Amino acid sequence: MTKTIKIFDTTLRDGEQCPGASLNHDEKLKIAAQLEKLGVDIIEAGFPIASPDDFRAVNEIAKLVKKSTVCGLARAIEKDIQTAFEAVKPAKKKRIHLFLATSDMHLKYKLKMSRAEALVRIQEMVSFAKNLTADIEFSPEDASRSDPKFLYQALEIAIRSGAQTLNIPDTVGYSTPTEFGNFIKNIRKNVRGVKDVVISVHCHDDLGLAVANSLAAVENGARQVECTMNGIGERAGNTSLEEVVMAIKTRQDFFQLKTNVKPKEIFRTSRLVSSLTGFVVPPNKAIVGSNAFAHESGIHQHGILAKRETYEIMKAEDVGVERNRLVLGKHSGRAALIARMNELGFKLTQNELDKSFERFKILADKKKEIFDEDLEALVVNEISEATAEWKVESVEVTAGTGKKPKAAIALRNSAGKIFKQKSGGTGPVDAAYSAVNKIVGEKVKLLEFRMDAVSEGIDAQATVAVKVETAAGRIYSGKGSHTDIVVASVKSYLNALNKIIAGKERLKIVL
Repeated sequence: MTKTIKIFDTTLRDGEQCPGASLNHDEKLKIAAQLEKLGVDIIEAGFPIASPDDFRAVNEIAKLVKKSTVCGLARAIEKDIQTAFEAVKPAKKKRIHLFLATSDMHLKYKLKMSRAEALVRIQEMVSFAKNLTADIEFSPEDASRSDPKFLYQALEIAIRSGAQTLNIPDTVGYSTPTEFGNFIKNIRKNVRGVKDVVISVHCHDDLGLAVANSLAAVENGARQVECTMNGIGERAGNTSLEEVVMAIKTRQDFFQLKTNVKPKEIFRTSRLVSSLTGFVVPPNKAIVGSNAFAHESGIHQHGILAKRETYEIMKAEDVGVERNRLVLGKHSGRAALIARMNELGFKLTQNELDKSFERFKILADKKKEIFDEDLEALVVNEISEATAEWKVESVEVTAGTGKKPKAAIALRNSAGKIFKQKSGGTGPVDAAYSAVNKIVGEKVKLLEFRMDAVSEGIDAQATVAVKVETAAGRIYSGKGSHTDIVVASVKSYLNALNKIIAGKERLKIVL
């Protein structure tokens, strides 16, 4: 009988800790709904103690999700644990995930705690959590750099205190596949009671080895992998969900394992996460990159035409990749739009549908052909702007050879009041951003500006992604789409500023 590897998705917690990847409440709910559709076993919805917004988002996800387990992260502190429990309490299946560092480096310099004190804390806090709910996961932070004998002690105490899952993190991405595989093997060999719990792994990608380390752990008895969509996360990121899942599926002959993930939902989930976080997937990214199933070499093309398996070990269709399909036009009605949105995986409220239809009609007047990517960009714009403090009312620019670029911007605030400003700049986008700054009043430094076509054709929408840095050093991303590249640029910039205004200040924790 083929054994199942549990997929623990932490896109909404660890993934969101990636600088600039902050998501608002509605965006988190959309991603959580898609993760459940994807078939992940556990959704780590957030870190409830971090902020009221985090608590609310986790709590709403707990009410929304029915099939996946909803998990809240907590430090080994009573208040954290209690708050995490209250947040996930409405969930049909709920889990508390608490952690405490076990490496001497973390104990000495971060926690100012002795080994003996750490063991007492683990016993007390796992027991406290167990009294609140049955499903408890414990993580010894920085496990891969911990003294093995002390780590075994800590894990045994966690088991005796009620933990059902032991998660072994390679917190700083320090380990290597052979080393980490043996590390898991030795835990299974030396920790009393380990046969009665699930061994999980949480690997970071600082050396580009997160997926390899996770799969090495699976080979050596780990039965849960913690990962994120597109591998986003702190620093270099986390284990990539799509790579682990498709490695296990494609090489089932080797692993003799399976997951509950529905591969055909992978590409759609990847696109949604990329769109809402503003983090573009690199073209050469395995599984979900735009070049993952592209062949330019004549030799490769000949082989593919003769027999696909000569150069492809997976079908694009296996992960939900479809060719751009012309689906709607200016004469299409509301029913057709709703049907296609449902096919694309968007579950929209009536208000979101109404506004999306209005935008669709406007777009259809400008574009002769409407592609799925256009619809996705349209919906993402609506989700991002739904609770925004500032929205674009109008954008006018003048620029050209021999002319000084100028912009006239009008923004509408959440109270419905319109503010107007004019400004000059080195180019039309610079002038527009300068006018926006005068209205909004946020002082930021533009770190990145990137523009891509949403779909094909000379009339394609442009998607602009930006990263900005506040005076306090915090990084926020923004994304916006429009057939006019200057308007798209303003939308993306305003999207980033709206995230700053939302006050999403979170306590950053590395697991």
